[in-house]
Amino acid sequence: CADKLMYFVENVSEDVLDQLLDRLLWKKLLNSGEKDKIIKANRTTTNKARGLIDKVMNKGDEVRLILHLQMKDLPLYKHLCQTCDCVIILCCSCTGDSRIIHIFRCKFKEYFENYLVLSVKTNRVALLITNITFADKKYNRPGAEKDEENMEKLLSTLGYEVVKHTNLTAKKMENALDDFSKHPKLKETDSVFVVISSHGQYGAVHGVNHKPDEPDVLKVDDIYDNLNAKSCPALVDKPKIIIIQACRGIHIFGAILISEEKGSVLVEADDVTIREIKEDVSRYRHKENDFIALLSSTPHSYRHTSQGSFLIQFTVDIFRANVLDDHIEDLFLKVMKKFKEEKELPYQLRQMATKDRCTLTHHFFLFPGDLKQ
Repeated sequence: CADKLMYFVENVSEDVLDQLLDRLLWKKLLNSGEKDKIIKANRTTTNKARGLIDKVMNKGDEVRLILHLQMKDLPLYKHLCQTCDCVIILCCSCTGDSRIIHIFRCKFKEYFENYLVLSVKTNRVALLITNITFADKKYNRPGAEKDEENMEKLLSTLGYEVVKHTNLTAKKMENALDDFSKHPKLKETDSVFVVISSHGQYGAVHGVNHKPDEPDVLKVDDIYDNLNAKSCPALVDKPKIIIIQACRGIHIFGAILISEEKGSVLVEADDVTIREIKEDVSRYRHKENDFIALLSSTPHSYRHTSQGSFLIQFTVDIFRANVLDDHIEDLFLKVMKKFKEEKELPYQLRQMATKDRCTLTHHFFLFPGDLKQ
């Protein structure tokens, strides 16, 4: 509306205007000639602002201008949205290999009760660490490669560039976390995922050199320490979603998992060893802000040697079916309910994934608004 544009012209600062011009140039919404003309043809900040609005509106990209302002001057952005009692949002959804840009409005109050979500087309980034092969072969994790494949596909579909590592020692996992905390895209991302799949114990994840008498462990607290406000200021006030599948072997007595097809045994266990399902144990204490974690499990969880862990399987299924409608806590809740309701898991193998260390202060929708309109 006209009042909104006038308020922008009268209140935008020269520094913010310069940043907007640079960002629009970087996003190829303006070319260098158009940027230079706006600067050289207008001496005052207000005239430059008018020139920018005219140029962007002629291109039909006024919505994108508002979004870029959201990143550079949030108070001004909020005021502009309040004047029209709505927020203009641009985001991207993915179907297969194709991406669809959606532009829509939602109520001002509803939007600012949620974490800010920017255009998810290019800037999201995630860390994925999967330990499959261990120095001691008896600790190898057949099926974990399926977890890696499924989670990488899911994160990519959600718009995240996946930084992937496989078969790391504890020291290399720590180095990977440190490198990730310095990733150049963290300044632009609206959120991060950190997904780690390995053996583990209470409060720690095992590196590939771990042995009972020679520990090789990454403390779970180190994950949080690498992503907190002190170590990673680029992620302040941004959701940090952590998923940990950390397992250890245990004896299970008389458990058997049957498929719906009569007589087909998918998973067996006897009183000596577990053949196709491994136990997972993890439990962590509350610490940081804007974190949420989904862990396996309380007290047991399992991994299928050909299909991967139930935690990752169920997470992928729930996200694919509900990510357009639900915020992250509701998605995790549905994963937990799926463990409770899964009919193929007999009583002996029932488990409950754990939502832990949740310090989110707003709802986090990976795709805010109604993308199905």
